[in-house]
Amino acid sequence: MPSESCNVVVLLSGSGSNLQALIDSTRAAPGPARICAVIANRADAYGLQRAQAAGIPTAVLEHPGFEGREAFDAALAELIDGFSPDLVVLAGFMRILSAGFVRHYQGRLLNIHPSLLPKYKGLHTHRRALEAGDAEHGCSVHFVTEELDGGPLVVQAVLPVEPDDTVESLAQRVHHHEHQIYPLAVRWFAEGRLRLGAEGALLDAQPLPACGHLIRS
Repeated sequence: MPSESCNVVVLLSGSGSNLQALIDSTRAAPGPARICAVIANRADAYGLQRAQAAGIPTAVLEHPGFEGREAFDAALAELIDGFSPDLVVLAGFMRILSAGFVRHYQGRLLNIHPSLLPKYKGLHTHRRALEAGDAEHGCSVHFVTEELDGGPLVVQAVLPVEPDDTVESLAQRVHHHEHQIYPLAVRWFAEGRLRLGAEGALLDAQPLPACGHLIRS
């Protein structure tokens, strides 16, 4: 990875609020991370407008018309690689990625998930946390591996579940924390502090615990 800059490609499917948090973070505290492209699999994704407003190149690659997941992912990888990325960031990219795609970007592919992994992989995480009566909930940044929402954890934000929380109120509070920990993890990677080792995630050359770096509120 170049020491002076880290080219970041962001993949998204929707509103792009985590993209906006990354844009705001790089403007507020400039560092080596440089968002060099935003790619969406939906032409109507609002995140594309956020990127264009920030002067970031955008591209759209829609999956209908491809013969299967592998064909789409191969075209997506070719598009991404055209921007010479050091890091690929999933920011609400609503596609299950093929094993070949994940292996291609091993160690340079990050995702954020709205639960305290390994709890509640997949969808409807806030509802599931409320139905389980959990005292705590939160969000997780992790390296992406072939296991869905199962890669080594980098950082988790933990927040209390309030007695009067609804799915909507809990989701809103979790989003706020997502917008804090995702830019943090990207900055760590861009600065060369974070990497994926044979045994898991390493921060400053030290293994992170299984739960990642915890931030409590």
